Amino acid sequence: MVELAGIIILGIISQWFAWKFKIPAILPLILVGLAVGPIATLYTEDGGKLIEPIWNADSETGLFPGESLFYFVSLAIGVILFEGGLTLKKGEILNVGPVIVKLITIAVIVTFIGGGIAAYLLFGLSWQISFLFAALIIVTGPTVITPILRNIPLKKDVSAILKWEGILIDPIGALVAVLVFEFIAAGEGREYTRTAFIEFGKIVLFGFTFGFTFAHGLAFCIKKNVIPHYLLNVFTLATVLGVFVLSDQFAHESGLLAVVIMGMVMGNINLPNIKELLYFKESLSVLLISILFILLAANINMEDLYLIYNLNAVVLFAVIVFVIRPAGVFLSSMSSSLKFNEKLFISWVGPRGIVAAGIASLFGIKLASQGVEGAEYITPLVFMIVLGTVLLNATTARLFAKLVGVFLKHSSGILIVGASGLPRLIGAYLKKNKRHVVLVDSNVMNVRKARELGIDAFEENVYSDDLVNNIELNDIGYLMAMTGNSDVNKTAIDRFQKHFGENGSFRLVSTDEMQDPENNPKEGLFSQTDDYIKLTNLARLHPKIHEIDLNGKEHYEGLIEITKSNNEIIPLFVKNTKGDLSIIPSDSMSMEIEEGFKLVYLGKEIEVGDTEKKQEIEERMVKDEE
Repeated sequence: MVELAGIIILGIISQWFAWKFKIPAILPLILVGLAVGPIATLYTEDGGKLIEPIWNADSETGLFPGESLFYFVSLAIGVILFEGGLTLKKGEILNVGPVIVKLITIAVIVTFIGGGIAAYLLFGLSWQISFLFAALIIVTGPTVITPILRNIPLKKDVSAILKWEGILIDPIGALVAVLVFEFIAAGEGREYTRTAFIEFGKIVLFGFTFGFTFAHGLAFCIKKNVIPHYLLNVFTLATVLGVFVLSDQFAHESGLLAVVIMGMVMGNINLPNIKELLYFKESLSVLLISILFILLAANINMEDLYLIYNLNAVVLFAVIVFVIRPAGVFLSSMSSSLKFNEKLFISWVGPRGIVAAGIASLFGIKLASQGVEGAEYITPLVFMIVLGTVLLNATTARLFAKLVGVFLKHSSGILIVGASGLPRLIGAYLKKNKRHVVLVDSNVMNVRKARELGIDAFEENVYSDDLVNNIELNDIGYLMAMTGNSDVNKTAIDRFQKHFGENGSFRLVSTDEMQDPENNPKEGLFSQTDDYIKLTNLARLHPKIHEIDLNGKEHYEGLIEITKSNNEIIPLFVKNTKGDLSIIPSDSMSMEIEEGFKLVYLGKEIEVGDTEKKQEIEERMVKDEE
């Protein structure tokens, strides 16, 4: 009981530690597992592990009797892979760009062939085991890349490539690894005769058939409301486990393939509850991963670690990181718009993740139990690559970004919370002026209309943490909350100004604040006398943004006075002589203005006569005072 509780407690503490220090969770999880497992034999009095995953009848220690650990690992990996499959959208593969498509095709082939040859030559493994190892190190994964890149300001293109490579390659790499394993399992003892190929064909046939069929069956039940809402998540979990076991009964070892296919198919069906399903599976995966990797790392023996305690392991790691990864990236990015330093950085960041370590342990246990020669190398070799790449990238990615010149010294991107008509109008103007602008809104129609204008937009809720985890927003340095709900605007500022508003965080003043000029919030946006309603109404009447040249500070102040007395004009930005835009706060008089700057405003176009008339009134008032 103490061991079981300890695994869960240590797992969740490791997850918190990873969140707190912005590192991939797999790193502390595996280190904790090694510390209470094989390494514990070096410092405990009886020379035993603090946590022994497999039951030992002689010492009467251990958690899982017989093959129970094997079954638990199989089912847990099945659930994790199903969740990974849910995130793979076929439309995203077509829209992410040629570089990412090549990274998940050409680079995968380079890693598969290069890693297999390297393992074969350095460790003398069979070709089958060597290529299984290579298949397992294909995947990177968002769970390891996101924490590493979250606080490194990068160009949007570089961040997007790394993000989408991790998301798309997870299920693809898992599928390749599963197929290679199934091929080995089918041929074991048959020397890859015709019978072996028939067995492999059965595995592929039943895996694809069960995955495809049950995915559509479950989707039909969800759409027709056959399953009550409160049972939806657990019913889906039961279905995934059922498909895994059922497929395995018809064709041994086809269960993993079936759940990967099931996840991929369901992820590309328009389901009304897909997001809710993903959130549940994500929470479940966090718990399973926390338990799983402590157990798997603890199950490794010192003898396994000694297998890779040699120079060959270091050479293999160096070949994978410094030869194979760059070769795949540079081949995939030929004829692209990426610069040489950007290709170097993408080559450097290639941490292997949860799928690699989890499936490696599962396959290692399976093949070793079947007596396959060289299978004992699979788990320690893959764990070495996982730990090594995560440690290397977690400690050096920021420094390397600065060394190669991809680190953005000034984050000029703008995040706008809200995607209604007014934010879309302002977003389009910012995009036209070459500023990276991103709109977020919980309204899917608003997001869709923003995307139709060519503006980056996400369907997100400000109460969710998904925005913080989006590494494509690493170049964001300004935050503008522009929804019609003042509470949402204030929440957005409170939650996200640390992440996205380092250069400035602004929100529209509320209706109450507008009525009280003395209560001018420091983060007020555009004007103290204009709230969301006034701005939106003006955007409907005059949906155009204008620019007017400024002669200096006094001219600017005079125009601001005009906007305060004229409900058809609202100031937005100041553009300097280089074309850079500065957001006007509600305390608009605090802006630094020079001759040649421009005032950017929304509404009715200011006529030259208006400014001259204003200037005459001011001059007359000065004379009267004298």
